[in-house]
Amino acid sequence: MKDYIIKDINLADEGKQRIEWARRHMPVLQKIKEQFEKEKPLKGVNVVACLHVTVETANLIYTMKAGGANIALAASNPLSTQDDVAAALASEGIKTYAIKGENEKQYYECLEEALKIKPHVTLDDGADTIALVHSKHRELIKNIKGGCEETTTGVIRLRAMAAEGALKYPVIAVNDAETKMMFDNRYGTGQSTIHGIMNATNILFAGKTIVVAGYGWCGRGVASRARGLGGNVVVVEVEPRKALEAVMDGFRVMPMKEAAKVGDLFITVTGDISAIRKEHFQVMKDQAIVCNSGHFNVEIDIPALTKLSKKVNQIKNDVQEYVMKDKRRIYLLAEGRLVNLASAFGHPPEVMDMSFANQALAVKYIAEKGKTLDDQVYRVPAEIDSRVAKLKLEAMGIEIDTLTKEQDKYLHSWTMGT
Repeated sequence: MKDYIIKDINLADEGKQRIEWARRHMPVLQKIKEQFEKEKPLKGVNVVACLHVTVETANLIYTMKAGGANIALAASNPLSTQDDVAAALASEGIKTYAIKGENEKQYYECLEEALKIKPHVTLDDGADTIALVHSKHRELIKNIKGGCEETTTGVIRLRAMAAEGALKYPVIAVNDAETKMMFDNRYGTGQSTIHGIMNATNILFAGKTIVVAGYGWCGRGVASRARGLGGNVVVVEVEPRKALEAVMDGFRVMPMKEAAKVGDLFITVTGDISAIRKEHFQVMKDQAIVCNSGHFNVEIDIPALTKLSKKVNQIKNDVQEYVMKDKRRIYLLAEGRLVNLASAFGHPPEVMDMSFANQALAVKYIAEKGKTLDDQVYRVPAEIDSRVAKLKLEAMGIEIDTLTKEQDKYLHSWTMGT
């Protein structure tokens, strides 16, 4: 087994400085790390993590290592790796397999290398590890106690597997923890997506029509921040309740076939394939910009865009110009991959603090109880979610009320009346 596959080990010092900066903004995870150092709840546990290799992820890896875990880390997206962070982790003896810009073959070679540690627990951001184990390395399943999944797309895949009886070990849907979903997805994706688009293009949002495909927590965050910058935001949805919510939140709602005619900038956050496809490209304005912040690059039908084009120009880093046969130009950012990670730094550490605190505690839970669970997808236990929220409030210096005995009794009684 190789110790690491990275771009350049000489980048380690730069990575360590950036990891330390993030650590200072992740107080909840640091509290858990201190606990793990004392208790060693992961001693002897092999963990394969397929996550975005960022400064925030590095602090999660250090937390699990402090708990005694033996870890192998691979990237969950070919464009999200921060090479200096990968170097820093490798220099600390962590098995790290990630290079920014790796092709699909290299991506899976790195994941295959990580699996050589024979995991007891898997961590995913998109369920690629679980899919690979179930399709090619079923011999590993007998030793796996369970896994954790970080993102909406991965949870959707895993629930489909469970429904078909194909899932062969239990998984905690970390994405569904309220201290992850409501904050990471909304505030993290909202801010980092705008950051990535600005880094790639430096466009002015004010006065432009911004089309947001999907109005889940990520879509809510992106739409609200685009509006905050002066954008005229249109929401595209397929789910009636979410569409109604978008209307009540003050956004215009319409089908993509209509939004495609008026949009200046398109952002997909659906978790599904082909949210923007051939018939939409055909009616877009000249110089429309298209990007994705919904995990996989399948949300934009890039093969269809390529077929409609007579040539493709690389305008600058993360900006490709597709010249249509009628001479219109459509700009694709970050090859359709996660623009917030490919063109920026991903979510701020303050929100990843909560997400990765849930991850660390969920790994501990799986390591201790995984073999007693059915092969299903589980929500994060409520006590973990509440503990993370409490620690975050304490770190922010915020106090809240507690129920009096009388109030608690009233809320749990059916005899007290109104």
